[in-house]
Amino acid sequence: MAYNEKLAERIRSDLDGLPFIEKKMFGGVGFLIHGNMACGVNKDNMIVRVDPEKHEKLLEKKYTRVFDITGKPMKGWLIVDPDGCKTAKQLSSWVKEGVGFALTLPPK
Repeated sequence: MAYNEKLAERIRSDLDGLPFIEKKMFGGVGFLIHGNMACGVNKDNMIVRVDPEKHEKLLEKKYTRVFDITGKPMKGWLIVDPDGCKTAKQLSSWVKEGVGFALTLPPK
């Protein structure tokens, strides 16, 4: 299944002005800052890489779940269902979460 191009475009717009690159990954697209994944799209869902210390707390938010496409859940990675990033405000909040964490990591 292809990934949601419209969601990817919305994320690209939100990342405008930041030094990001796109990379095909997880059967979709990932947006990387200095070589570190910040967020992406898998099917119709948004993927967000977050501070592992905040992982459990962020999972309490509506429309989120653990990112697990391999059978091995990844701490610090979340799936946000389409209803959780429907509005510009919701999307921007998740993009900021991912970018904020990616900027704490050493460049690759």
